[in-house]
Amino acid sequence: MTGRQSNKWARRFFAIWSVQAVSLLGSSVAQFAVVWWLTDTSGSAVVLATATLVAMLPQVLLGPFVGALVDRLDRRKVMIIADSVVAAFGLLLAMLFWTDRVQIWHLYVIMAARSLGGAFHWPAMQASTTLMVPEDNLPRVSGLNQALQGASQIISPPLGALLLALLPLHGMMMIDVVTAAIAVMPLFFIPIPQPEQAAEVAEAGAVAPLRRLWNDTREGLGYIWHWKGLRQVVTMAAGMNLIWAPAFTLMPLLVRNYFQRGALELGYTQAAWGAGVIAGGLSLAVIGGGRRPMRRALFLLIVQGLLILLVPSAPSNALWMALIGLATGGAVNAMVNGMFMAFMQKQVEPGKQGRVFTALSSFSGAMMPLGMVLAGPVAEAFGIRAWFFAAGVSSVLMACLGLLSRSIMSLDQDGAARLEGNGSGAPVEPAQADTLAPASAE
Repeated sequence: MTGRQSNKWARRFFAIWSVQAVSLLGSSVAQFAVVWWLTDTSGSAVVLATATLVAMLPQVLLGPFVGALVDRLDRRKVMIIADSVVAAFGLLLAMLFWTDRVQIWHLYVIMAARSLGGAFHWPAMQASTTLMVPEDNLPRVSGLNQALQGASQIISPPLGALLLALLPLHGMMMIDVVTAAIAVMPLFFIPIPQPEQAAEVAEAGAVAPLRRLWNDTREGLGYIWHWKGLRQVVTMAAGMNLIWAPAFTLMPLLVRNYFQRGALELGYTQAAWGAGVIAGGLSLAVIGGGRRPMRRALFLLIVQGLLILLVPSAPSNALWMALIGLATGGAVNAMVNGMFMAFMQKQVEPGKQGRVFTALSSFSGAMMPLGMVLAGPVAEAFGIRAWFFAAGVSSVLMACLGLLSRSIMSLDQDGAARLEGNGSGAPVEPAQADTLAPASAE
């Protein structure tokens, strides 16, 4: 590739990536303001849990279909529409705050609509990245994305707390609207390559795309279900999400009610986790996954559980102790997730990664809505710290079960994930004990 060609793809891609980064920061700042408004207005664990639930359901329920659908549509148009929808509902929320007519149920509806837009935008952006960026530069771009997520978690909470002291809530929402509008503009002028199959589907008529969409969705789900070791890992992730999602949803109440602190300190907790994510991601980039990444990930999961126990164990006047637990736990969490995603990127053929990854996300997040339903009543009955104790213990327990599972341990063996055409597209494994999957799974 010549230097001129290299500069051409870089100019196009980073023109889109950079404004998307700005939009991500604007959305994170606005989300911080909304969460704090809900916390300060209601003081209710049920309200916070419900808000997280409605923002989560569109992606959990529609993820497998969205991933397959994005493969069949013009990715540029998908991103334009998705960003525009997010901006429109952000503008509506700004008007509600400006006129002082906002109610909690308004936020529920708007958060669900924005989540639906994000459910389309994320896979479209990931698929477009694969088509726009040369293959040898994809790891670098992936590293930039990880760093961007961690940086957003560090910057947006304290920035959000600062802006809350300077701007009214409708002004905070307008930041999100403006940054989303900025993110849309380059998409009107920069072409994005489309996969060849998109043209084939467009010529197949109105019925064939729907049939192919269903087949693609079913294939992504079946790929996970028929791979025993992967199915067990997803079962573990779902069990942990049942506990972890409510715990971190209730963080604002833990900061306000237990530590007796305000929005600034809530920003510290989120920034601590984000700093840990960046440190963990960079550490993984240096040391790599090793020869047995799944085993190492499970041992790190035990460490993560022990570290997160620092949060509920901290005395009410020792927020610093909780911040240490969050920062170190976030670092280990990034390493665990990074090892697993690197394994999946290596084993799943590129043509199926979109549908498999969205199905994987939906499977692992399937228990999160139930956790949100339980979050409020359990927190009011046993206290908010109980969720964080449960989160730490669940990490240790799930990791130990994983180390005892022959199916999961076989994922580290050479050739264990070799494709052998079993009709589902998933790898075939030797018959082994099914340690983690439900008894009805077989």
